[in-house]
Amino acid sequence: MSFDDLSTELDLRKEQALYRCRRTLQTPQQPIVQVDGREYLAFCSNDYLGLANHPEVIKSFQTAANKYGVGGGASHLVNGHSQAHHELEEALAEFTGRPKALLFSTGYMANIGAVNALLGKQDAVFQDRLNHASLLDAGLLSGARFQRYLHNDSESLDKKLAKTEARRKLVVTDGVFSMDGDLAELPELSSVCKKHDAWLMVDDAHGFGCLGESGGGCAEHFSMPSDDLQVLVGTLGKGFGTAGAFVAGSEVLIETLVQHARTYIYTTSMPPAVAAATLTSLRLLQEESWRRDKLTQLIKQFRDGCQELGLTLMDSPTPIQPIMIGESDKAMQISKALEDDGIFISAIRPPTVPHGSARLRVTLSASHTEQQVERLLQSLEKVSV
Repeated sequence: MSFDDLSTELDLRKEQALYRCRRTLQTPQQPIVQVDGREYLAFCSNDYLGLANHPEVIKSFQTAANKYGVGGGASHLVNGHSQAHHELEEALAEFTGRPKALLFSTGYMANIGAVNALLGKQDAVFQDRLNHASLLDAGLLSGARFQRYLHNDSESLDKKLAKTEARRKLVVTDGVFSMDGDLAELPELSSVCKKHDAWLMVDDAHGFGCLGESGGGCAEHFSMPSDDLQVLVGTLGKGFGTAGAFVAGSEVLIETLVQHARTYIYTTSMPPAVAAATLTSLRLLQEESWRRDKLTQLIKQFRDGCQELGLTLMDSPTPIQPIMIGESDKAMQISKALEDDGIFISAIRPPTVPHGSARLRVTLSASHTEQQVERLLQSLEKVSV
């Protein structure tokens, strides 16, 4: 059997300006990067607090690599659960105000593992229409009845929950929506869940570090009691600046995941050095609140500047500041024009976002300067977005 039909599909994606290409980064994650041999000012990293290249985080990684070696060597349930992993899980539990936390190798695996450990064919899962692909895939793979409610619409969710007779009901949402930058209305969603005896699961990948007085994410931002948010997921490759993910919750929840989450059981643990580095980044994330203060200032500067230029932004209080373009080919053209001017910003196109809503996904970091944000605004004006 040939791959001719696959080649045809790939050609079609190129014609529709939807073809994805990888670029090669030759420097650390920082505002000034070298990509494919050329220097750019970048506004597309998720390293929101600028910790990925922090000297203390790097030193912790190096020290732990000398102590534990490089690889995890085995799954957590064989002999891949190191002291570094154990200490990080305890610290994450304390940080989130939960009894327990469990490490996963990636955010995708955390979401797949949690949903599939909790649900089966007798159950129902309710997801925001704009949830991340990993959450949607998790729901589909679980075999539970899969329903999507209107974006950030607790009334839509309420109506769907009222009609179900499922054994277990799980409501799943992003904390911060990764392509729009807006926040889930968690207090309202939690109230609806209580009304219908449903669990609430929040993937706060883009909230941890950026939101809350101590960087505790959406739950801290909304001052939500832990009992109102039963399954809390966080990733470590964004605000934390390292890699991996975790699920935090009750002891019963975490033990259920240990017994049943296949993406936890059947994979090698993250490198212990990554866990040790994350422990350091967690401390910095909490202690250095100036990083969040600076982000807030840069976000205001950028939004004020875009308003003066007449650019259409999403309603986002987070470092994710998408500029709505519309058609994919136009988004690609503008991204290329910015690149020619020394600015590196990715164009986000379907199927990542709905058709007709291609955008430039600008992301800000505490490592950016006011001068660099002003340089971005000047470039946006020059290319006539």
